[in-house]
Amino acid sequence: MTRVLLSLAYLPPVSWWAVALKYGNVSLEYCETYPKQTYRNRCHILGANGLMPLSIPVIKVNGNHTMTSGIRIDYSRNWQNIHWRSIEAAYGKAPYFLYYKDFFEPVYSGRIELLADLNLTLIKIIAKVLKRGGIVFEPTSEFNPAVQIPDYRQRIHPKKPPLSFGSPDYARYMQVFESSFDFLPDLSIIDLIFNQGPSAVYYLRDLASGL
Repeated sequence: MTRVLLSLAYLPPVSWWAVALKYGNVSLEYCETYPKQTYRNRCHILGANGLMPLSIPVIKVNGNHTMTSGIRIDYSRNWQNIHWRSIEAAYGKAPYFLYYKDFFEPVYSGRIELLADLNLTLIKIIAKVLKRGGIVFEPTSEFNPAVQIPDYRQRIHPKKPPLSFGSPDYARYMQVFESSFDFLPDLSIIDLIFNQGPSAVYYLRDLASGL
């Protein structure tokens, strides 16, 4: 399997997972200087009022020189309760929420100190939900700005248009609030999982075929 380089991400977007499934062997960037306003500590879901960002508060133990691997989660703010209540409100009526919620809910009642550990825990849970436990996820051991493998670290970003997979691109699927909003592509993978259930992995496979 060809390796691919991806940034760590919190409940990564659909595009991130399409890339991960396409390659099956993923290097996760741990050694970069932590960048702001990326998917590393945030995700996007669809709620009753439209697009909803969920952001984990973090502590840079070495200021602006902190590596992603050293970013700590700030538990002085009740972010876990806010995030889980937001997820329940957004997806409580989704067809597969009750089926899958027990995979995710325990993470929001525990305490994981490092952002990288939390993200990797959720990534492995999602791989299990998608029945793709064979995907290899390995942290990088050093920062390399120019690698010889496919590099998506800067290509999947909340401030950039969704990653293009060619045509057809991001086929429409049922979303809970589709009667109120147009289809929103490339949300957090949980949007696809809670709405599509076992079909989510086939959606990702079809999307990745455009790479």
